[in-house]
Amino acid sequence: MGERSRAAEHVPARLGPAAAMLGLILAGEAVFMLPFHVARFFRPTMLAVFELSATELGVLQSIYGIAALLAYFPSGVLADRVSARVLLAGALGSTALGGLYLLSIPGFGGLAVLFGFWGVSTILPLWGALIRATRRWGGPRGQGRAYGLLEGGRGLFAAVVASFGALLLAALFPDDPTMVSAQGRSDALLEVIAAYVGVTAAAAVAVAWLIPGDRAPVAMSPPTPPEAPRDPSPSLAADLRHVLRLPTLWAQAMIVFAAYVGYKGMDDLALFAVDGWGYDEVEAAHLVAATTWLRPLVCVGAGVLGDRLRVTTVLPLAFGLVAAGQLVLWWAPAGPGLAALFAVDALVVATGVFALRAVYFALLVEAAIPLRITGTAVGVISAVGFLPELFVNALAGALVDAAPGALGHQHFAAVLLGAAILGLLASLAFGRLARMPTKALEQK
Repeated sequence: MGERSRAAEHVPARLGPAAAMLGLILAGEAVFMLPFHVARFFRPTMLAVFELSATELGVLQSIYGIAALLAYFPSGVLADRVSARVLLAGALGSTALGGLYLLSIPGFGGLAVLFGFWGVSTILPLWGALIRATRRWGGPRGQGRAYGLLEGGRGLFAAVVASFGALLLAALFPDDPTMVSAQGRSDALLEVIAAYVGVTAAAAVAVAWLIPGDRAPVAMSPPTPPEAPRDPSPSLAADLRHVLRLPTLWAQAMIVFAAYVGYKGMDDLALFAVDGWGYDEVEAAHLVAATTWLRPLVCVGAGVLGDRLRVTTVLPLAFGLVAAGQLVLWWAPAGPGLAALFAVDALVVATGVFALRAVYFALLVEAAIPLRITGTAVGVISAVGFLPELFVNALAGALVDAAPGALGHQHFAAVLLGAAILGLLASLAFGRLARMPTKALEQK
């Protein structure tokens, strides 16, 4: 039995770095499909089937955010101590089980419990392990490429699944989507949800095979040596003191915070398209799915550019794109006659957001975070940076419900514009801090 276990441990290592990255991509996107994709790509349909208001859906996503926020820091600590393969596969399997409950169309109370469960299942076992394993994969000089490939691959995977879901929804709707019955709409959405459950469960099996053990070398170039066995009792207090003294860590956390506000803001695009720009439910789903096809190209490009120049050069440009796009959505007179403008602007916003997501964790090396305590640092950064999970969707829902039609969405766009400006300033501050010697940073 022991020999079989040791053989199984080494099989994934022989598959090589490309297989390891594929496993990270599958884990990093599939785990979030049920909590996020259904509400993002099929938001108008989900609101109707589950009989939710925009505010109620925002509250559910805030419940997810509260649970996730509590899980980010322990997730990082766990990642420094437990095999990534075990953690990632466990996250996918438990999240898929939650999807089975979603198929019963629970009421608001049941959905609240489910979203809280997903907040734990998607973050506690997965997040720190995913970021730590990606940093290790990139080696000393390939951080931009590593995170760019991770985010780009996640984007390609998401685009394929989202486009399939949009096509499935369209196939199950009548030729005139406005004529769909309540039962027809419900049946169509349940088919989409069932497909997402299947994808998540299949990803759990694939990840268990593809992700190597922590003692196997996985970096593409230059190669990293296998990790030594993990110390079962490192000083967490000492690790925390080290990372908390670094101003670059706090600047990075603010960059992630501002970028994540923009990312969560994209959840409003489908509903804005329907409420303000003359799109129907199927057209809105196709438009938002189309933006995801930018993600692979933008993320890989941003990662390569970050390695060739500096990540701190890419960040201000990306925040500038998001700010410009949200400025247009705030000021432009919405209406069916300008539907093409909305589509183009959605692509501009998506380009900036995806570029940010590709590189903001590639800052860990420039922030002078030792590899040994990457998980702990990621836990701290994520606990601050992903705070928008608590309030962005709830704020969007409240603004939209308070001012029906395009106006509420335009108010939300103004909030997103402010966040992009904040991120631009934080990225400039990080660049200045990163140029200071490490000792000066720790003493600052």
